[in-house]
Amino acid sequence: MLDNMPRGTITIEEIEMGMTRHLRKVVTDEDIEMFAQVSTDRNPVHLDDDYAQDTIFEGRIAHGMLTAGLISAVIGEQLPGHGTVYMGQTLKFLGPVRPGDMVHAEVEVVGIEHGKRRVQLDCRCLVNGKKVLIGEATVLAPSGKFD
Repeated sequence: MLDNMPRGTITIEEIEMGMTRHLRKVVTDEDIEMFAQVSTDRNPVHLDDDYAQDTIFEGRIAHGMLTAGLISAVIGEQLPGHGTVYMGQTLKFLGPVRPGDMVHAEVEVVGIEHGKRRVQLDCRCLVNGKKVLIGEATVLAPSGKFD
């Protein structure tokens, strides 16, 4: 299940401080298995119920980078959207995401350098209102000007 705001592009000329966009997605067993296959990260804490039960998480969890990928989706599809180039990303993982959790991924504009087309975004993912991931992204936003 995926609940997205409208897709598209917001150009550097249209971006404003405080602007936000988000998506919501239920992380499924299939998502975790596909991420393990694509990333080649087959850590049993993500894939093996018996193994994961004996960890500090007391059960399987999604890959942290799968959760972070939802931030990338908001940036690449909504704010700024299509044509955006990632320049950097910091991440801090605060809690686990489990199969079946609804993740709310959100980005907020906290800095704009119009001349360089750079945008700083505060990034966060929440499960049941609790932050599980925070960070900041710097991106190169597309321009609507054609010189």
